[in-house]
Amino acid sequence: MFQVAALYRFASFDDPAALRQPLIDLCAAEGVKGTLLLAREGINGTIAGGGAGIAAVIDHIRALPDCALLDVKYSAAADMPFQRMKVRLKKEIVTMKVAGLDPARRAAPYVDPADWNALVDDPDTVLIDTRNGFEVGYGSFAGAIDPETKSFGEFPDWWRANADKFAGKRVAMFCTGGIRCEKSTAFLRHEGVEDVVHLKGGILAYLEQVPEADSRWHGSCFVFDERVSVGHGLVEVGDKPGPG
Repeated sequence: MFQVAALYRFASFDDPAALRQPLIDLCAAEGVKGTLLLAREGINGTIAGGGAGIAAVIDHIRALPDCALLDVKYSAAADMPFQRMKVRLKKEIVTMKVAGLDPARRAAPYVDPADWNALVDDPDTVLIDTRNGFEVGYGSFAGAIDPETKSFGEFPDWWRANADKFAGKRVAMFCTGGIRCEKSTAFLRHEGVEDVVHLKGGILAYLEQVPEADSRWHGSCFVFDERVSVGHGLVEVGDKPGPG
């Protein structure tokens, strides 16, 4: 069995290019494969390997500036899911194309999965799904607004065209694992919205921690691996689109 680690952290890297080769060398030495993205705003990616090798790479990343609280989600794979190791330099670790954002310091407060239902049930809270329309087709929270975007980069234009509709409301945002929410809430705060929160750990944390009997989630959650989508308890559902 191989251990798979999906990770991200918004941080402040003065020289991300200087971080690239040490990561490549370490992953090669430890037999770790996958893809990591480096940018001035942080690190994002998925890697796989033996348990000791993954632990060594995670320890190395957590020692980087602002990365002690690196978000990591672990899973297992019977076969190595990657052919090689790639460490790429990017302008953004998740593309939004809005200058001046600082998710490392300006992301909105988290709401724990155990407290999320109260927001879903609150008529004065606007619940916004930050994922694209394809992902939303698999499932979403009851009453959530679907921006019907094709990519995350379309979200800023959608928000600016619709922001007036949400004046005076608390905005609660969610995404698959958390990274898009950190950036989208930083964007809303950049736009002057302060009463905004997001789901800690994303949909995956909610499905893992909240009992199905208490859940406000409908359908399954699309994931970016061979499982296709998962349901409550993170049980594999497969290719089963639709919120029904």
